[in-house]
Amino acid sequence: MKRRLRPGLAAIIMFACILGNRALEADPVLHVLVQLPMLGLCGALLAPRREWRWAQGGFAPLLAALFGIAFWMLPRSIDGAVSFPVMTLAKFLSVPLIGALLVIGWRQAHALLRGFLKAQAISMAGFMAFLFTHSPVRLCNNYLIDDQWRLGHGFLFLAIGLAMAWTIPLLTNARPRPSPRTRAKPITPVQSGVSA
Repeated sequence: MKRRLRPGLAAIIMFACILGNRALEADPVLHVLVQLPMLGLCGALLAPRREWRWAQGGFAPLLAALFGIAFWMLPRSIDGAVSFPVMTLAKFLSVPLIGALLVIGWRQAHALLRGFLKAQAISMAGFMAFLFTHSPVRLCNNYLIDDQWRLGHGFLFLAIGLAMAWTIPLLTNARPRPSPRTRAKPITPVQSGVSA
């Protein structure tokens, strides 16, 4: 995507999230698995491309982003964003910042760190799926047991989707490639015994 189109797309997504906030918050699946990622995408689209000294290795921005994600995955935080205007404002301000920090840190992160974070994302989604599907009580006052059950299955599908999206490319690209030393060399006329 062209750089100049990103601010406009981010503004459209943000406007859609604000305009449809009540409808999105009414359903926990739309609230947590649609609106929050869309707000994070807004920040990701606006993330600067330059490399920052404080972000070398990606540790600082990724650690801050992980704390932010963990906060907004808490049932109390999800509930507060629906009940209290201050929490709603905090959601619209902090989640785009989390998305920007993820992009800044991801660009400078080592491949091993990226793999670790991917595994953590899958495990976190799986844990949230287990939590919302097996809790005998309501975790959020604004959502019913059936609602949080659907949210738990949404997290389960998310975990499966992430695992497939990140594992299949590794399997398809894992075919051994012949090294330059073992590649067959073309036979020249001299080698075949035919005079040039």
